[in-house]
Amino acid sequence: MPFFSGKCLSTARLVGKTAIITGCNTGIGKETVLDFYKRGAKVIMACRSLDKAEEAKSDIEERCKDLKDTGNIVLAKCDLASLKSVREFAENILNTEPQVNILVNNAGVMMCPKTETEDGFEMQFGTNHLAHFLLTMLLLPRIRNSKPARIVTVSSRAHIRYGINFDDLNYKKRRYNAAEAYSQSKLANVLFSRELAAKLKEHNIEGVNTYSLHPGVVQTELGRHFNETLFWGARKIIGFILYPFMKSVELGAQTTIYCAVDEKCANETGLYYADCVPTNTSAKAQKDENCKKLWDMSVELVKLGDYNPFTAPDPGVKNN
Repeated sequence: MPFFSGKCLSTARLVGKTAIITGCNTGIGKETVLDFYKRGAKVIMACRSLDKAEEAKSDIEERCKDLKDTGNIVLAKCDLASLKSVREFAENILNTEPQVNILVNNAGVMMCPKTETEDGFEMQFGTNHLAHFLLTMLLLPRIRNSKPARIVTVSSRAHIRYGINFDDLNYKKRRYNAAEAYSQSKLANVLFSRELAAKLKEHNIEGVNTYSLHPGVVQTELGRHFNETLFWGARKIIGFILYPFMKSVELGAQTTIYCAVDEKCANETGLYYADCVPTNTSAKAQKDENCKKLWDMSVELVKLGDYNPFTAPDPGVKNN
């Protein structure tokens, strides 16, 4: 039986709402698309591979062909290993989508060999945190004008294992450790969500809530890099021990869905969730100075310059 299988019981409809989900052609991201589509939302699948996204879209539509009042699914190219791609995606959204009611920062890389993003960042930190940070910042003026709105960032309980080495985020001065790098990126997700909530409050912006979460240990493709970072025997042992306790992708998506749609957390923001309830983070994730330091470094690393997403005007739709 899977560990702590919380389930979102909300029957909330999303007709007339627009949701963006990153990295959603497989796993819990695809399951989240399916759920939002059933609720009547316009769901924008932000994916690196449009071919795989098309396959996922066709599968979802086929599975729902006998249902009434479903939404619609739109595919869009977004490679989170490239800040240029993130900027192009965000520009396209701002030009075409009058509202963004839900943003799910779902895409993730787990335990990959040492590689870098197009911009020279360690792959896990660059993809899991920096790309989502930039995407959220660029879309925030539109999100602010789409209230009530929610920003959901998929983290992991792995954030408790290690801290963030602010002096060497990209492993230039130390030996690369895939598990440590993953933990660092997931801690960054929690710190980002907390600081985003604080800054929204600081700017008196109400109706935009932010959540981070642990989806559980899920049977997903996310851990495909274990094949490259663990020897054969270790992979077999880990799989044998964990598999009976892993969540299906349907159960793994429940906390994401809960944070995005459930009425019970509509007045909560900046919290961290597991199994559809707020839960404790690590001590490192609760330090305000870590939140602020990561935020300031992220602004610099993605080159936001003088752009302030909390006060910048919504540029308005150009091609509706």
